[in-house]
Amino acid sequence: VQLQASGGGLVQAGGSLRLSCTASGRTFSNYAMGWFRQAPGKEPEFVGAVTRSGGNTYYADSVQGRVTISRVADTNTAYLQMNSLKPEDTAVYYCVADVHVRYGSTWTYWGQGTQVTVSS
Repeated sequence: VQLQASGGGLVQAGGSLRLSCTASGRTFSNYAMGWFRQAPGKEPEFVGAVTRSGGNTYYADSVQGRVTISRVADTNTAYLQMNSLKPEDTAVYYCVADVHVRYGSTWTYWGQGTQVTVSS
């Protein structure tokens, strides 16, 4: 499955961004979707994920309460809505997919990443 992430940009602390991830090449509903982020010099960090049905979501403690992951089957798109952004949220954000939600960075499919920069 091919993943195309978009929606990153520069935002002030306290602001919001919505990232999009459009999937192609395989049946969208067969895949759980997730988001990782990677700050310079750091390992990829799990942000959150949504199951294939969209019925369950999982979030990292660092973003819990500030982000929402959703998916729309008709457009093969997953979203990461981020609110109350902090400078420490600055990173390249990657969309990921796999047949099940995975723990750690072992997801099979990764998109190209979109930069999010939060200014203080």
